[in-house]
Amino acid sequence: MTPADVFLRLVHGVAAGDYAALPDLYAEQTDVRHPMAPGGDRPLLSRDALRAHFTGTGPAVAQTIEFRPDNIRIHQTEDPEVIVAEFEYAGVRPADGATFRVPCVFVLRVRDGEIVQSRDYVDHLAMARARGTLDQVFAAAREPRDTAAAS
Repeated sequence: MTPADVFLRLVHGVAAGDYAALPDLYAEQTDVRHPMAPGGDRPLLSRDALRAHFTGTGPAVAQTIEFRPDNIRIHQTEDPEVIVAEFEYAGVRPADGATFRVPCVFVLRVRDGEIVQSRDYVDHLAMARARGTLDQVFAAAREPRDTAAAS
């Protein structure tokens, strides 16, 4: 699978709620970061950590919104393992019919069909607004960031 193929499986799998299959897109030892996360970046460094992440985060998101990846633009780099993908998650909040768009940029390094490194830049405020969880995001943002993890 090419890096673009892996990326497409990832974002469509997230939107479809296929959380059990998503960790298999990653290498056993990986490095996934969310540099813009309001509560600080907490690197996910293994497939098991990703399994716990998708099991915890995925169902919570799926309970509040329905979405799909949209406006996907995949940029190849000089490094054949690395792509930059720009896209939006577009969807609706079933509780009140409100629609939303969440801009995202993922920078992926894919080796032998598995993600070995990812930097996921997501508009966390737009996602929290869509889910109705702005208060939790603001509370997390007030907490001191753990900068040691990024070193």
